[in-house]
Formats: sequence, structure tokens, C-alpha cells
Amino acid sequence: MATTQTTGTSGGGDQDGPVEPDELVLAGEFDAPSRDQWLDAVDQIVRKSGRIREDALLGAGMQKLSRTSADGIRVAPLYAAEDVEGLPATGVPGAWPFTRGSRAAGHVAEGWDIRQRHAGTDPATVSAAVMGDLENGVNSVWLTAGAAGVPTDKIGAVLADVYLDLAPVVLDAGEQATEAAEAYLALAAERGIEDSALLGTLGLDPIGLRARAGDGPAVDSVVAIAQRVASDFPLVKAIVVDATPVQEAGGSDAQELGFSLASGVAYLRALTGAGMSTAVAANLLEFRYAAPPEQFPTIAKLRAARRLWARVLQASGTTDVAQTQHAVVPPTLFSRRDPWVNMLRGTVAGFAAGVGGADAVTVPPFDVAIGESEPFSRRVARNTQALLVEESHLAQVIDPAGGSWYVEHLTDDLATAAWAFFQETEGAGGAVAALDAGLVAERTAQVRARREQAVATRRSPLTGVSEFPNLEERPVERTPLPDPIRRGGLPLYRPSEAYEGHRDHSDEILARTGARPSAFLATLGPLAAYTARVGFARNLLQAGGIDAPEAGPTESAGDVATAFAGAASTVAVLCSTDTIYAERAAEAATALREAGAARILLAGSPTEEVPGVDGYLFAGCDALSVIDDVYAALERQS
Repeated sequence: MATTQTTGTSGGGDQDGPVEPDELVLAGEFDAPSRDQWLDAVDQIVRKSGRIREDALLGAGMQKLSRTSADGIRVAPLYAAEDVEGLPATGVPGAWPFTRGSRAAGHVAEGWDIRQRHAGTDPATVSAAVMGDLENGVNSVWLTAGAAGVPTDKIGAVLADVYLDLAPVVLDAGEQATEAAEAYLALAAERGIEDSALLGTLGLDPIGLRARAGDGPAVDSVVAIAQRVASDFPLVKAIVVDATPVQEAGGSDAQELGFSLASGVAYLRALTGAGMSTAVAANLLEFRYAAPPEQFPTIAKLRAARRLWARVLQASGTTDVAQTQHAVVPPTLFSRRDPWVNMLRGTVAGFAAGVGGADAVTVPPFDVAIGESEPFSRRVARNTQALLVEESHLAQVIDPAGGSWYVEHLTDDLATAAWAFFQETEGAGGAVAALDAGLVAERTAQVRARREQAVATRRSPLTGVSEFPNLEERPVERTPLPDPIRRGGLPLYRPSEAYEGHRDHSDEILARTGARPSAFLATLGPLAAYTARVGFARNLLQAGGIDAPEAGPTESAGDVATAFAGAASTVAVLCSTDTIYAERAAEAATALREAGAARILLAGSPTEEVPGVDGYLFAGCDALSVIDDVYAALERQS
């Protein structure tokens, strides 16, 4: 319907003026396009790009623009109302199944809990850092204690100035979790804090420890302290259900969710077996999930987690307890190279965690992958969340992702895939049995292998590492931190590690010889002919720490060979257009070989083999294999 302008009385006076219409319809003069019309328009555009055949059926363009997640979930470029028809009802915020949030008011009242982690080993230094955070916007403290953090008998000294009834403290002590929990409760009693007022999470998690270390205490080792907490400390969580080891091992979102359900069920069984009700036992649990900087999957994962746990509790006889969530931006996804980019990763991931409805969010300092963080980096980390809450007003909307057809569909897809993994884990005997039998390791390894391939081929780009590296960058130096938990279980996978290893090797060669390893870009033709492929080849090589000087415009194979002869490399990369390759690549390769090139590569897809060329660089090639190949060629000639 078209909008019309009417007149009437406004402001109580007699003057006529414009009045807002009862209904405003945007684009009301036009017919609404159908889904098939949209698909046809997409097909036409994608056909012009050469990505589908002219005779492709309707919707082929949309298929080309779709992708498949690590869980095998197809993610389309468009979602409409019909895509969510028939999906389970999401309810309202604060009510079962809690998909839309654990509280009716969401984060509107006070924002989410900004939680900062402290993993130092010196009690005085950690104490100062804790107070600095609490005085400047952090709501709760995540404290590493025991072998990988401050000694458990120094917890009191570290928290000397912390009001334990105002600022929750979350303990993370690994094998010494019980000792740390006892020390914390004793500290509260020593200070005269009322049991009913004490805040915090004791961090008991023998299953999470087993996932990382390969072994650990029995599940029922949590029962004694949990019973005490249930009886005397209503605001304290005793147990952490930590699913992040699955993500750290390169596992998928659905695997992480399914593992969390199996772990949570194992704790419920232990606690209810000791006489607790399901509701009381569930209130003792806090779930910890990874919040990667893939915005929409993170939002959907947190929503699916609440829905799935609500279903577990419903089957156990209660619908009154919402899942408490702590979302952690994974330090494993932070890079040692160009660590400043980690600020952006943390911002996007923190945004997604907040929108997804996490109760507490931890954004690590940008230098966490390098070592002990400095005050500046901790300040940036906490201010990232403060900005999201206070300046962006992200917490002033209840369930901001609710109603998004994409998010709702992805939430359901993830919940379905996660429930299947949960059932598989339970079928293997539960979380502990699945870990001990190697099921979790086997399943996550399958996903990790696909992730490694995507990183190697740069289909999963790492900005500042595999894409757009800076060889002039001065590495950031920090005091190394010990591994929080000895590794004997699921492995620790860092996507940037392979590229960073090459960069470290390049730095070592530079320090030893005064020059980085290099591959000469043998450019064919005028500047316009090779610019794009020079940029591509240089970007790929520098990701491995390999310098890439170029010949500049050339007119003949002899020009290329002459330029190469003055370069300090035995590797040459031909760069030009396909047309010039057809005319001059073979001749140029011969001239380069005569000039001393031991390895000759060509920047472009190998549609047909070029005589004299040993390998190819192209979009989707295994960049790490190319870098390995170049290093091997250079080292053979050194």
C-alpha cells in the first residue's frame, strides 16, 4: 500500500499540519520479490563471474555462495521466514528452555560479568594486577592457582584486598582444585564473611582436568565439597563444566556442546547419587564455553547450550534452573605474530558472547599467546568489554539476536548436531569413558585435520599471519608462562603455530646471516601484467618469513635472467598473466635455470603444465607446503 499524507489538528491547536499515517510500508509501490526471483538474480550475477555454468538450474548461485561448517552444517547466504517454520519454539528470555537467555531482563539491568583471568605465579604481582582490574571495570576475577599459578597457600595473600562478598573469585587450580577450594572457603571464614554472602566459583572439574592432562580424580571427588557448598553457600558455584578443552583440541562447536552435556550429566549423577535433588545439583554447576571470533556460530552455540541443558534437566525432573555460562575467548586463537590484531579478534568474540547471552565473559589480553601480560594489555582487554557494555549499549537490549532467521536456524542446527554427539558419548559410557577410550580424541582429530587443511590453504585466513604479514614487525617479548595444566590428554591446537614456526626460523636466519631467506619474483611483461600475482605470491611467501624481491617490468626472458642473477636466491617465482605465460613462461624458465635457479615456481593455477616449472602458487594451494618447498630448496643450496 502506498503511503498518503493527511492533515489534522496537532498540539491541541487549530492549525492543520501533516499527520503520521497509521501504517508506513517501505517500498510500498513495488511488488515483493519472491524467493525464486532472488535466486534467479543471484544466479545471473554468479554466472557472470564464471563460477557456474550458463545452463545451471535455479539456485545454483546460492549453492556456490553457501558453505559447510566443521559440523557439516550448511550455511546459506540468505534466510527467510519460511526457513524457520517448524523449528522448536524458543520461548521468552528467562523461561524454559532458556534459549533466549537465563534471565527475563537479560543484561539490561547491569550488563554481563566482565571476568579477567590472572595466570601469574608471583603473589605480589598477581595481587596488584587483580586490584588494578577490579578498580577499573572488572566484575570478577579468574585466578589460576596451584602448580601453574600462585601457590594455594598464597591465595589469601593474593586476595587480601578483595571483598569476597562483592567481587566473585573463580578458582582454576587443576590437580590442586580441592586444596584451592578449601583455602578459599577458609579465607572467607577467617575474614568473617557470612556464608550466605560469599560469592565465587570453586572450580572443581576432574573431567576437564582429565580432558587436558589425560587423567585425574574420580568424578565423585567433587561430592564432599559440593554438599558443603549446597548446604552453606547459596551464592557459590562448586563445579565448573569446562568444555573448552574440546575447542582447544580443534574440535567443532557441536562436539564442544555435546561434551559439555555429557560432563554435566556425569556431575549430576554423582551429586544426585549422593542424595541431592536435581535442582540443587544443577545450581552448583557453571558451564565454560569457548567464544571464538566467528560471530554468528558463537552466538548460536551459547543459545543452543542453554536449550540443550534445559532439555537434560527437564528429562531429569526440573525446568526451573537455567544454565550459568562463562564464555571465554580462546587464547589458542590468538597469534604471537602481529598480536595487535588479537584486539580485534577479542572485540568480535566478546561482542558475540554478550549477544549470545553469556553470564560472564573473559576477553584475554592481546599478548596472552606470548607470555605474562602487561598492565597495558590487561587494560585494553577489560576496556574492550567496558566499551561493548557502556558505550555500544550492547547490554541494553534483551536477546538482541532473537528473531534473526539465520541465528535461529543455526541454533537449531547446532543443537541437533550436538545432541547426536552427546548421545554418542553417552553410548560410549559417558564423558570419562569416552575420554579414556579415545573417542573424544578421535572425533576432534577428524575436525582438527580439516581445520589444519583450511589454514594451510588459507581458506581460513589468519590476518597478520597467513595473510598480510609484516616482515618488518618487531616481535613482542613477554615473560613466558607455564602451561596451566600438563598435557597428556587432548592436544593443544594453535592455528597460527605452523606459520609462526617459519617466521621464527626466518628471524633466526636473519640474526645469523644478516638477511632473510628470499625467493625472487621473476616478473614478465609491463607492470600492469603482473601486479596482482606479485601481490599474491609475496603475501604467501612472507607468511613463511620469506622475502620476495621482484624484477620489475621486463621485456624479454633475458631481462628476467639478468635481474635474477643479481638476487641472493636460488628460487624464482614467475609472475604474469596467463596470456604472457603462454608466450614466454617456458623461455623465461629456461633462462632462469641457466642463470642458476634451482627451483622455479609459477604464480597461477596449473591449467596446463609449463615446461621448466617445478611447482605452482595459486588461490587454494597448500601455502605451508609451498613455504616448506622453498625453504628446502634454499637449504639444499646453502
